[in-house]
Amino acid sequence: MTESASNDASPDGATFDPDALAWDKQGGLLPVVVQDAETYRVLMLGYMNREALAKTLETRQVTFFSRSKGRLWTKGESSGHVLSLVSIETDCDADTLLVQARPQGPTCHLGTASCFPSAPGDVLGELDALIRRREAERPPGSYTTKLFESGVKRIAQKVGEEGVETALGALADDDDGFLGEAGDLLYHLIVLLRARGFSLEDAKRVLKQRRG
Repeated sequence: MTESASNDASPDGATFDPDALAWDKQGGLLPVVVQDAETYRVLMLGYMNREALAKTLETRQVTFFSRSKGRLWTKGESSGHVLSLVSIETDCDADTLLVQARPQGPTCHLGTASCFPSAPGDVLGELDALIRRREAERPPGSYTTKLFESGVKRIAQKVGEEGVETALGALADDDDGFLGEAGDLLYHLIVLLRARGFSLEDAKRVLKQRRG
């Protein structure tokens, strides 16, 4: 194993030494839980040996050891729905890996986002990912596209308008209306973050720092 441990960073900046993992516990294989880096939804479970981990780190595409095929298997090698690596960390016993990745299409072979049909996810993370795609692709007829093309100033004005409407909604005797305005505010705020070159995760990072 020649890959530097400095490449094996967890989301909080911790590192691990691949050679210190408990490879011998399960015959040279470690179970790997794969999680969507943006929505936090659990996508699948696989297994890695040393070579699969090394290839994952080298190519930045999640690669497993397929027990049924008896070889390395990069997720999406046939479908194109690869898992782009974001981070890897180990559990407290060094015998299980948590991989955070950005899926490039459905993860499950049945065409669903996750191999676990009811796996919960973060709806705001899903919205942030959708807005990121809208910004990049600019599909015609999309309200989000229209917002991005209107510029930061107009988007900021919309956030201000939605903020006022949310505040007024909180004072009205209409819970559904208030919650609807709150949803509109969150959506426009995420668009504004993207228009300024940031993401929802950047705002979350500020909150985490304040919490500490």
